[in-house]
Amino acid sequence: MASGVHMQEPQCLIENINGRLAVNPKALKLLSAIKQPLVVVAIVGLYRTGKSYLMNKLAGKNKGFSLGSTVQSHTKGIWMWCVPHPKKREHTLVLLDTEGLGDVEKGDNQNDSWIFALAILLSSTFVYNSMGTINQQAMDQLQHSGLTERIRAKSEPDEGIEDSADFVSFFPDFVWTLRDFSLDLETDGESITADEYLENSLKLKKGTSQKDKNFNLPRLCIRKFFPKKKCFIFDRPTQRKKLGQLEDLGDDELDSEFVQQAAEFCSYIFLNSKTKTLSGGIKVTGPRLETLVLTFVNTISSGDLPCMENAVLALAEIENSAAVQKAIAHYEQQMAEKLQLPTETLQELLDLHRVEKEAIDIFMKNSFKDEENVFQKELATKLDKKRDEFCDQNVKASSERCSALIKEIFSPLEEGVKQGLYSKSGGYRLYVEKKEELKIKYLETPRKGLQAEEILQEYLKSKESVGEAILQTDQTLSEKEKQIEVERVRAEAAQAAAKMLEEMQIRNQQIMEQKEKSYQEHVRQLAEKMEKDRAQMLEEQERTMALKLQEQARLIQEGFQEENRRLHNEIQNLQKKMKKSKKECFLS
Repeated sequence: MASGVHMQEPQCLIENINGRLAVNPKALKLLSAIKQPLVVVAIVGLYRTGKSYLMNKLAGKNKGFSLGSTVQSHTKGIWMWCVPHPKKREHTLVLLDTEGLGDVEKGDNQNDSWIFALAILLSSTFVYNSMGTINQQAMDQLQHSGLTERIRAKSEPDEGIEDSADFVSFFPDFVWTLRDFSLDLETDGESITADEYLENSLKLKKGTSQKDKNFNLPRLCIRKFFPKKKCFIFDRPTQRKKLGQLEDLGDDELDSEFVQQAAEFCSYIFLNSKTKTLSGGIKVTGPRLETLVLTFVNTISSGDLPCMENAVLALAEIENSAAVQKAIAHYEQQMAEKLQLPTETLQELLDLHRVEKEAIDIFMKNSFKDEENVFQKELATKLDKKRDEFCDQNVKASSERCSALIKEIFSPLEEGVKQGLYSKSGGYRLYVEKKEELKIKYLETPRKGLQAEEILQEYLKSKESVGEAILQTDQTLSEKEKQIEVERVRAEAAQAAAKMLEEMQIRNQQIMEQKEKSYQEHVRQLAEKMEKDRAQMLEEQERTMALKLQEQARLIQEGFQEENRRLHNEIQNLQKKMKKSKKECFLS
């Protein structure tokens, strides 16, 4: 499985030791190795209600998550099993089996609420497992688990109040599994589906009494916060005495209805459970889930409420920093492969520097929520620095090559001076001719780089005293001719200095133009990313608004239905009274 991890058995992800939650480093290491997008399915419910059996089925195994066969709760904390997704290519299915709620041996149920909250925060599909029917006790268990009281969407909610839309944006899909369900799915004598049964169970009571509010509160939470809802019912899998042997029983030894129901549940999860996605369309991979787990558990341990916004920002900081490093590494690799030092001109190097466009693109694709463009500015600074470093290396390489060439090419001239070949009548003319010959040879040698003229002029300047000495000792030249020659040499030196100054100004101009191009490239790619982010945000807002409107429409429809039932009952009562009145009139 490419960039995935195939676990042979579950690992404890979050331990619950003496009432304290702690992250298991071994499990985090496994997570960090999964580079694929994750579909995360978490299951929560009362202890000893068969949660682990369903998770084993999703893993395609009979054994894995501990089932147990006594009244003791076996699963402690949150256990994780990462397996290849059976339907989505290049995806990993992460199964989270949680410690049973309401374990009498724990006494303090504080951690129940935190485990419940973590299951919601980490999953893309949240399975709530309960026994029997949907009743007020099951609803109250949901509410008492801290459905929203222990989770914050924003670090600073507007006006101190968090809107349901804030939660809908990251809450998982909701699946209610009802175990050992024994009722007929009927209402008013007509058959209904499990989903319709759930919808009917979530209907609100008319009234403002405290009893009505208590009845409605958990139902409102489920309706408003979970974007998608599904219900499955399960018959008892086998005889009571065999329940403790479920791991060892084949499908032919289980109730056929139960086997079919379990298969339908697994099929739904495989086909409909979404990839875990954060605000902005950020798909969660193993390392990202690792960061979320650490952030949430550390926040809980510090006594604060876990906040999705803060967790995403913490994740963004880690990933944006990594995105900068990835972009810089790409730039360095490309420059190292393509750049041959020294370059003949500065523009040759600057043309290669345009691989920064690819580097910026890499950063944009791997970064998100870069508040005030802090990390993009860091990237721009580092790219500028890298460009300057390559420029410095180019200058150094050119200087070293030119110095070596000067030493090699002008060595015959140096040797001639040592041997006194030019210390005679007519020697100065021979010296100048040899020097010009070697200059031409030097200038015609390729790949000298930017320092070719400067190193040459430095050498020639260092030999001015030698040339002047030879000039003065040459008896064939008059004093006037010597003076003219001195002036000519000085004029050549001044002309060469002016040329170098002009070249330096051109290079500075080229650097300034390149900086402007770099800035414009950053602006262009930032504008494209902002447009994509804006479109993504609008899409998310529209989806959230559509869900809210859908829920409001359902509430209005229920109100109409309730009013119609009331009117229907009143008409029926009125008709009964009229019949009774007619009968009394007839008898009288």
